[in-house]
Amino acid sequence: QVQLVESGGGLVQAGASLRLSCAASGRSVSGYDMGWFRQAPGKEREFVASISWNGGRTNYADAGKGRFTITRDNAKNTVYLQMNSLKPEDTAAYYCAAKTSVRGVYDRWGQGTQVTVSS
Repeated sequence: QVQLVESGGGLVQAGASLRLSCAASGRSVSGYDMGWFRQAPGKEREFVASISWNGGRTNYADAGKGRFTITRDNAKNTVYLQMNSLKPEDTAAYYCAAKTSVRGVYDRWGQGTQVTVSS
């Protein structure tokens, strides 16, 4: 089983940057597509970004295009989300997820890391 642990969240001012990390354990995630999601209080969880198993394909929600970058280091079994020019509306709990099943859905999730952006 894959376990995912996010880190790197915190309280920052608008315009600042943060880099979130998602460290996987239990088995290698090098063969899995990975994604980042976020959930703000009172809102549904929403997609932020995804990356294919080899890093060759990335996808972003409109909210993060041009500001967020998802990368992965399969040697370290870790996925990253670089977030620049943060806005108060980026405030949310950020979750890492992996597609480990043949169904092609995100079926393994981390516990989340909180990002709070003050204005």
